[in-house]
Amino acid sequence: MKQEWLEIYSSLVKQIEPDYKRPLEVSRKVLCVSPHPDDCEIGAGGTIARATKSGVKVDLVVVTDGSKGTLNPHAREEEVASTRRREQEESAKVLGVENIYFLGVRDGELTFNYDVLNKLITIIRITRPDLVLTPDPYLPYEAHPDHYYTGRLVSAAVLFSGMPLFNKQDLEKGLTPHSPRFIGYYYTSRPNTIVDVSNYVEYKISALRKHRSQFENEDFLLFILKYMELSGSKIGVKYAEEFKILPVKLLHITPFIEYL
Repeated sequence: MKQEWLEIYSSLVKQIEPDYKRPLEVSRKVLCVSPHPDDCEIGAGGTIARATKSGVKVDLVVVTDGSKGTLNPHAREEEVASTRRREQEESAKVLGVENIYFLGVRDGELTFNYDVLNKLITIIRITRPDLVLTPDPYLPYEAHPDHYYTGRLVSAAVLFSGMPLFNKQDLEKGLTPHSPRFIGYYYTSRPNTIVDVSNYVEYKISALRKHRSQFENEDFLLFILKYMELSGSKIGVKYAEEFKILPVKLLHITPFIEYL
């Protein structure tokens, strides 16, 4: 019975968004939104490298300044933030990211607020992505507010960015509304898309190594590789990354969307 309903839901979605099961193949512009410097690399670094190497334009947003990302009690927040920004810039070059937008919210202090929401709407209208990647705000047991609020803010931004009366001042600056076709959640427990990144894993690990302040030893990188191997085993490849990818058109009043 469950499979029967899944087929019914899928057929309904195909009427609205025919390419919903192949978003990476049809997307020519991607925007990845990261709560902190390094999150896009951890959650989607291989997919970003795969995209840029195939000619897809990828831009990056970093919401917070990462200024508390240290175990050193004597560190100064402004120095940590400066270091992490520099590391993010170096890492993005490895992956082929074109532009980085730093929103500068203080690490650990993100809330659902309209200043950040409007900035995200503006960036979407500037970059005009087909696919937007962000952490899954519905990940069970996720304790970090920067992560779940980033996911919720991005979800609202992709919904509102196509509506001209939201952030209306953009239109006065010559920007026009833009609705991405898909949103892809990384760090998800309910993936519906597994991407083979076997040929791009070295780009991901090289990019992560640029975040030297975060990965002083190889233990976490080994953990990431093992998890990618587990993901790859689900589709018969060596390394993969998992996403929950949904049509943006269904991010409102669609009760069955969690089953896709």
